[in-house]
Parts: sequence; C-alpha cells; structure tokens
Amino acid sequence: MRLPFLILLISLSAIDGRAQADTLRLLFAGDIMGHAMQIKSAEVSPGVYNYRPCFRYISPILERADLAIGNLELTLPGRPPYTGYPMFRSPDALAVALREAGFDILATANNHANDAKAEGIVNTIETLRRLSFHQTGTFKNRRERDLFYPLMIYQNDFKLALLNYTYGTNGLPAEPPTLVNLLDTAQIAADLAEARTRNPHFIIVFVHWGSEYQNQENAEQRKWAHFFIRNGADLVVGAHPHVVQPIKTETVVLPNGTKHTAVVAYSLGNFISNQQKPGTDGGILFGVELIRRVDATRAEIARYGYIPIWRYVHRADSRKPTFFVMPAAKGIPADLNMPAEAQRAMASFLERVRVHLNGIEEWDW
Repeated sequence: MRLPFLILLISLSAIDGRAQADTLRLLFAGDIMGHAMQIKSAEVSPGVYNYRPCFRYISPILERADLAIGNLELTLPGRPPYTGYPMFRSPDALAVALREAGFDILATANNHANDAKAEGIVNTIETLRRLSFHQTGTFKNRRERDLFYPLMIYQNDFKLALLNYTYGTNGLPAEPPTLVNLLDTAQIAADLAEARTRNPHFIIVFVHWGSEYQNQENAEQRKWAHFFIRNGADLVVGAHPHVVQPIKTETVVLPNGTKHTAVVAYSLGNFISNQQKPGTDGGILFGVELIRRVDATRAEIARYGYIPIWRYVHRADSRKPTFFVMPAAKGIPADLNMPAEAQRAMASFLERVRVHLNGIEEWDW
C-alpha cells in the first residue's frame, strides 16, 4: 500500500523546451453514502462492522493516486444507533476501510453534515484525524476553522489549497460551537482571498450543489463555478446530484480584464450507496494530473480524465449482501461470480457514462 503523504520526486522530460517538472496525480470520488442496507451488510457480529470488502476491487486504483479525495456524505457519531436515510449515522469502521482503501482526504461539508448534531461533527473530525486523514468543510469550533482553513496540503513538492462548501444542511442548523461551510459569497470570497495570500501552487474547491438526479448542471451551479473561478479557483469538483454530470472548461473575465480558465467537474455521481434511482448505481473517479515546472510559482493541469465506477450488490447463497465498488471498465474479477443480469447492468451503466462524457479522456489506471 502506498504510504500516506509519502514525498515522491517525479520528473518529466523537458516540456515545451523548458526545464523538467514535478507531477502530482489527484483522484476525486463522489458521494460516499451509508444507507441502512450498507450498515446491515457490514455488520459481522453484534456491534462489530467491517467495510473492507466493499473497496477490495477499487483500492488498487485509489492507491496509484498521489492524493485520493472523497465526499463523505454521512456522519460518524461514534456510537449507535447507526442509521441510513434520512439521518446518515455510520460506524467508524467505514472510515477505517476508506483509509485502508487509499483515501487521503475527505470533504465533510454536505447536506447531511448535521445528521448526528454537534456530537456527529466532532466525532467525525476526531475519527478522521485519528486515522491520519486530511479533512475539511466542517469544524469543531470557530478557532479550529481560523487555524485550519483553507486546508493546505503539501505533497510531491506541491502546495495545494482545498476549500469545501455545501448549499445547505437539510434545514438542520449546526449546533454551536460546531460549524459547517455554507455557500455564502462574502465568506467564500474572503476564504479564497486568504487562500491566495498563502501562495499555493493550485487552488481547489470541492462543492456540494445542484439538483439531485439531474444529468446536466443547472444555471445556479454555473453561476457558482464562475464565482469560484473569478475569485481564484483553479479546479472545481462537484457532488450531491448522485448522478454523473458534465466535465467542462469554464473561463471568466477578471476585473483587470484578463481571463482565468478552470476545469469544472459538475458532479461525480455516487462512489458507494444503496440508491436505486436511474443513474445512481455508480459514478466516476475524476483524475487530474498537475505539473509544476522548476521554480514556477503556479501549477498547471497537464491532463484530466475519468474512471467509471459501478456499485455492485453481491448476494451469495442467500446470505446478506456485500456492496462492492467496481472499476466498470476493467471487466469481471476472476474471483467474483457476478450473475449475467448484473454484468449487463454494469455494461449498460458504463455505456451511458461514456456517451454522457463523450470527448473527455477515459483513464486506464
């Protein structure tokens, strides 16, 4: 397994006749959900949970990234009751399995951030820290937000700023002193200004937005994307619709008349869930390769693409199901007896994603 945050010096040959460059590979995952059936399937004995099997087929791909980043759309309250929709409360064992699978960073600002109230926010943060995750978007108190936000990541001689926001929290306000980052123009402009003062090589915004189950981004998402870019974001990655939405290059004109361009992945769909609506049975991993030329103050996107993933619910010998995240383009693993009906469903999902993201490079990691 790749050691967390190992410093690697990777060089490319001369690019455009210039000096060599360092590279950084980022991999973003969409909605990590915890429905009731997922909790039940992970219970191996009363009160004991194991989610490791869920990620056995996707872990080799996550581990090839320098940084793997996901949207944790649930809370880790640290004690029962553990529940699914509409109040997502999952065992800490899920975070253990995500860490072992290869995730490095989890964003926690989403509409379910307050499902376990202040206790849930605090235990989620403390659990992720104990497991050596980077985490942002929710905070135990104002002092911690002031200290740790924007989240600064140092990897492969790159300095990144990561910001995370949500459109709301399902009408459940954060209980003081805890905080959840909400979409607020004044606050976000100030946060991005603070990020710029820290002179990162690249600024990323991971945002919870949009309309559920819609395959296209809406005008509100485009408005926010342009706002982020105008205020310094180099990459915007979206979650919440639970289905895959387009990946586009967006350009805005800055107050000084110059143009700033950024890539926007409007929605990555689901990473793992038990949702049954059309298109919610999977999503994509969104990959971005950054380069930074020697002595350059800013990094650039060298290439980007996607890896289709599909949620497979395996039932063997009438026992309780196991949820697997499958790399949909890799075929059926030899050790997995997937029924023909499930194979057809995965193939259908893969074809729909490829048509929807036509023109975007499909990566083979």
